Amino acid sequence: MVARGEIARFWSLESLHMVSSDGGTESAALVDDNGSEEDYSYEDLCQANPRYLQPGGEQLAINELIGDGSVVCAEALWDHVTMDDQELGFKAGDVIQVLEASNKDWWWGRNEDKEAWFPASFVRLRVNQEELSENSSSTQGEEQEEDAGKSRHKHAESKHQMRTNVIQEIMNTERVYIKHLKDICEGYIRQCRKHTGMFTVAQLATIFGNIEDIYKFQRKFLKDLEKQYNKEEPHLSEIGSCFLQHQEGFAIYSEYCNNHPGACAELSNLMKQGRYRHFFEACRLLQQMIDIAIDGFLLTPVQKICKYPLQLAELLKYTTQEHSDYNNIKAAYEAMKNVACLINERKRRLESIDKIARWQVSIVGWEGLDILDRSSELIHSGELTKISKHGKSQQRTFFLFDHQLVSCKKDLLRRDVLYYRGRTDMDEVELVDLEDGRDKDWNLHVKNAFKLVSRTTDEVHLFCAKKHEDKARWLQACGDERRRVQEDREMGMEISENQKKLAMLNAQKAGHGKSKGYSGCPVAPPHQSLHPLHQRHVTVPTSIPQQQVFALAEPKRKPSLFWHTFNKLTPFKK
Repeated sequence: MVARGEIARFWSLESLHMVSSDGGTESAALVDDNGSEEDYSYEDLCQANPRYLQPGGEQLAINELIGDGSVVCAEALWDHVTMDDQELGFKAGDVIQVLEASNKDWWWGRNEDKEAWFPASFVRLRVNQEELSENSSSTQGEEQEEDAGKSRHKHAESKHQMRTNVIQEIMNTERVYIKHLKDICEGYIRQCRKHTGMFTVAQLATIFGNIEDIYKFQRKFLKDLEKQYNKEEPHLSEIGSCFLQHQEGFAIYSEYCNNHPGACAELSNLMKQGRYRHFFEACRLLQQMIDIAIDGFLLTPVQKICKYPLQLAELLKYTTQEHSDYNNIKAAYEAMKNVACLINERKRRLESIDKIARWQVSIVGWEGLDILDRSSELIHSGELTKISKHGKSQQRTFFLFDHQLVSCKKDLLRRDVLYYRGRTDMDEVELVDLEDGRDKDWNLHVKNAFKLVSRTTDEVHLFCAKKHEDKARWLQACGDERRRVQEDREMGMEISENQKKLAMLNAQKAGHGKSKGYSGCPVAPPHQSLHPLHQRHVTVPTSIPQQQVFALAEPKRKPSLFWHTFNKLTPFKK
C-alpha cells in the first residue's frame, strides 16, 4: 500500500481535475456522442454487483457454494499449456470443476484427467451451476434416487430463469467492464500524459494501445444493449441484434491483443523502478479503483473478447427456438466466434512476419520489394529442380508464401547461405499437374513434374521433385496458398504497413554486424481455417506460450501443494 506522503510526491488531489480550454473543470465521467451521461457510479455498481467489483467477492461466493456442497464449474477462456505436474492443463472451452478458491490467483480444480492448480484468470465461471449436479449424479441405485430428488429441487427454476441468469450476467459484466475501461482511461492514461518526464508518447502507445478506442466503442455497445434489455422480464430481452450490429466494430480488439505482449514487456521494465510502482499505485488509489494492479486492468479487454462466445453459447442453450431472439443469438454466437478467430489469426500472423523478416535479412543479394510487402505467411518450402525449355536444369530451394514463390540457391561451400534468385507472382499463374513421361509442349521427358503457367504472358515455369510424395506436397501447398489468399480476403486479414516496417527494422537491427547465414525459415504453421466450426478455438494467443503473453497477469508463484494437503486434512477447517 502506498502512503499518502508518497502519493503527494506526484500530485495533489486538486490536480486530478483537468482544466478545459474555457477554464471549467472537466467532469470525471465522460459524455457520449449524444451528450447523455452513460456512466454508473462506483457505489451503484458495488451495490448492484458486489460479486464482480469488490475485491475477493467472487472468491467468497465460490467458497460459500463449495462449502454448501454445490458443484462449481468454470469454462476455460483459452489454453493453459504446462509441463508442471502440479498444474492443470486444459484447452479453451474445457470445463473445470472448482474445488477450492481460497487463493485469488490460483484455484484448485479437477478435469477428466486429474486434480491440480490452475490460474483463475484463465477461466470464466458458469452462470447456471445448478445443471451440473445432474451430470455428476452417481450410478448407484440409492444415490441416483437421492440425486434425482436434489435435482428436482435444484432445477425448480424454469428455463426462463436460466435465460434470465445469463442475460443478467452479460449486462452486469458489461457495466463493470465499462467501469474498468473508464478507470484505465481516466485513472491511468490521463495522469500519465500529465507526467511527460516519466512517459514518452511512444511508451504510452505501447502500454495502453488503442484502449481509448475500445472504451468509446464499448460505451455505444452498452447503450444499445440497455435499450434491448427488458428490466421487468429479462428472459424476454432481445440482445442478439446488438452483437450483429456491432460485429465489425469488435475488430478493433485485434490491434489491442496484438499489442498486449509488448505492453507487458514495457510495463515490466518500468515496474523494476520504485517510482513507477508508486506512481501506478497512486493512480489506482486516487481513482478509487478496485484492488487490481495495472497489468490486471490491461488484461481485461483480452479476457472480454474471449468471454463473448462463451456467454452467447450459454445464452443460446437456454433460448428456445420459439423465442423471438433465437435466430439473432445463434447468428451472434457465430459472429463472435469469427471475431475471436480473426483476432487469433492476426495474432499468429504478426508472430510469423517477425520470423519472415529475419529470414529475408539472412538472404544474400535480395532484390526488389520486401517479402512482407505482399506476404505474411510461409506455407511450404523445399528443394525442386527448375528446368528451362532447352532442357537446362537448376537445383533451387523454394519458399512458398501467400501471393509469391521465392527461389534461392545454396552456396556450394557454406550450405547454410542462400542467394536470392527470383520470385514468381502466384496471383498471376495457374498450376498444371503433369503426368510422368514426355511433355509435348517442351518435348522433354519429365517425372514428378508440374508447371506454373502465366495467365497474361507466355511465361511457363517447369519444376520437378525428387519423389512423388514431394510433388504431392507441393501440389497440396499450392492449393492451400490459393485458399488462404481467398480466406484472407473474406476475413479482411491485413497487416498494417507500420507493423511490416517495424518487423523489417527489428530484423535488420538484429542482423546488423552478423555474417549472412541461413538459419532456416520458420516451419509453416498449421493454418487456422474458418471451417469447420468445432476447430475455432477461442485461444489467445495460438502459437507462443501463454506465459509470455500474460507474463504480468498470471501469478508469479502458485501455492504450495503441502499447504493444500494440510488444509484438506486439518480437522479445524470450517
